[in-house]
Amino acid sequence: MSIERVNDGGVMKAETIVAICAVVIAVASLGVSVWQAHLARQHNRHSVRPVLQLHRGIHHGAHSGIRLINVGPGPAVIVSSSVSVDGEAIGSWDKACADRVRAGLPAHLNAVTFGGEEVIATEYSEYLLSLPHYDAHSHAPIERLLRHRLSITIDYESLYGGEGFRVVYAPE
Repeated sequence: MSIERVNDGGVMKAETIVAICAVVIAVASLGVSVWQAHLARQHNRHSVRPVLQLHRGIHHGAHSGIRLINVGPGPAVIVSSSVSVDGEAIGSWDKACADRVRAGLPAHLNAVTFGGEEVIATEYSEYLLSLPHYDAHSHAPIERLLRHRLSITIDYESLYGGEGFRVVYAPE
């Protein structure tokens, strides 16, 4: 015995109704699964997102300079960098650029440089430019450079790539 339903002169069998319902449920389930996968990918990207910061620390008698820190939960891949002094572009942050920035200063600044595609580890914290023992009187030109003349921009992304993150150190 089969149940039939009359609809606008046509006959729709119970099996057809069940089949249509099954298709609707399957499509809805597929949609939910795709949405869950998208949310999981977003979560995974955010759970390893690097966050680079540039800090200036000038402390009399102590280690002073500009520090690069990765405070995010994932490593950062350096895509590019640019450095300028007094608004004039010097180049990307490599040894040659660091040498140009340090030229003519009254004391030698230590420098940590990087190349393209360098990976900055989680919890990384190093001075890009620094003095081991800062003295306000003898290092005044260095303080002026660090506070008012130097600008550093670093473009980076996570290991997933394509996010276009940027950190900027700008003069006061």
